Amino acid sequence: MEMMLFLAVLLPVVLGSDCKFMSFDCSDVYNSGETVSGIYTIYPAGDVPVWVYCHMISDGKDEDNGGWTVFQRRMDGSVNFYRPWNQYKRGFGNVESEYWLGLENMYQLTRNRKYMLRVDLEDFEGRKGFALYSSFSVGCECAGYKLQVSGFTDGGAGDSLTQQNNQKFTTFDKDQDVFDQNCAKIRLGAFWYVGCTYTNPNGVYLWETDDTLNAIGIFWYTWKNSYTVNMKSISMKIKHVS
Repeated sequence: MEMMLFLAVLLPVVLGSDCKFMSFDCSDVYNSGETVSGIYTIYPAGDVPVWVYCHMISDGKDEDNGGWTVFQRRMDGSVNFYRPWNQYKRGFGNVESEYWLGLENMYQLTRNRKYMLRVDLEDFEGRKGFALYSSFSVGCECAGYKLQVSGFTDGGAGDSLTQQNNQKFTTFDKDQDVFDQNCAKIRLGAFWYVGCTYTNPNGVYLWETDDTLNAIGIFWYTWKNSYTVNMKSISMKIKHVS
């Protein structure tokens, strides 16, 4: 059974003087002693629990120490990501495989804490790369869930996201990009689009490259210098920066 990400998926926790610590994000989970990657409950908006996948890998590098909150993950095409605004707002999918944490959850997470972002990519030949950003936040719905991202460090994937800085989020039923057409409809996805061409992590999951499909798959342009070389997997995750 899918672990859906809607805010009302679980009953609110009754708070009391003897209640156990409620983790705001996966950094809190990690700091509480949980060091195994997996599904945990966090509380980004107070006492309403949200299921999330926490990436707890640690290999000695500061940026790889545990506590990453995964807000987007594609890996097998099991979830349809061509969805309307209200679903991107509240979140959808299966936390055990493919899911989107929800724009409102992302806003609540990043409104008062500083976060870094890591984007991990893998192609169908098993090659991997990543992009790291030292600053990431999402604005309120009243501002279109505007993206703020900066501080790129290359992990082999190149930078396909800085161009989207200061862009509002676009879905097929809510066009907020700066292009003269709706980029979500053109790319069959949803994202902080600008010009529709830099990256499409929420596009159609395609198993092979097909130049005739006009860049509707999951691409990260700067890694392959291509709009049609599709990714086997992509994950986007954030971690609290002290």
